[in-house]
Amino acid sequence: MRCNWFRSFPDRQHLTDTVYVCICNGVTDHQIREAAENGCASLSELTMRTGCGSNCGSCLEMAGDLLNQVHPTRALPLPLLGVGQRCLM
Repeated sequence: MRCNWFRSFPDRQHLTDTVYVCICNGVTDHQIREAAENGCASLSELTMRTGCGSNCGSCLEMAGDLLNQVHPTRALPLPLLGVGQRCLM
C-alpha cells in the first residue's frame, strides 16, 4: 500500500520546503522539477538523470506526479478507424 500523503496537501505546488522524494538516492522534489524543466518528460528518463526510483521504486508515483505538474499529460483525440466494419480480403 502506497502512502498518498503528498496528494493530501491542498496547495502542494507552493511548498517551499525541500521534500526528499527518493530516500534511497537522496533525490528531492526540487531536483525532479529542475530535471523536468530541462526537458525530462518520462519516469525512465528521470531515473537515468537523477537515480530516482532505481532502487526500491516506492517513490515513482510521487515522482510521476511531480513530472506531470511540469509537463501535464494531454489527451490526444485519436480517430477510430474501421470500428464496426468488417475487414474483407
